[in-house]
Amino acid sequence: MEAKIQVEGLAQLNRALRAVDKDAPKGLRLAFNSAAEILVNEVRPKIPQASGAARRSLVARSTRTSARVGVGGKRAPYYPWLDFGGQGRIAGRPGPRPFLREGRYVYPTLREIRPRIESELQSKLTAVIVDSGLEVQ
Repeated sequence: MEAKIQVEGLAQLNRALRAVDKDAPKGLRLAFNSAAEILVNEVRPKIPQASGAARRSLVARSTRTSARVGVGGKRAPYYPWLDFGGQGRIAGRPGPRPFLREGRYVYPTLREIRPRIESELQSKLTAVIVDSGLEVQ
């Protein structure tokens, strides 16, 4: 499952920033990371804590063109079961958990705070553009 917030004109913005200053596109990565951190900070307290591994596995990741939230992995391989449910015993966790296609933590929280993330992203992208000396329309 993937949820996207599209930014129209991002490729053109990236090229324009690179034309002004080769280091300017780094601000895009920081802006995306800032937006992803909002989600991380909202979701983390909602994740049940036995050992804390699942909560600690939640991280913001970004590039100049995208932001993502990573969770689970080697730190908490049972995270998909925790969030979405399913059958079986994973990493010593109890058996069946009711399956929820939309999940319990990340996607519902994203839906809930999406306007705040979009606003933060718009604000940060505008700051990157202004700081580079380009005009905002």
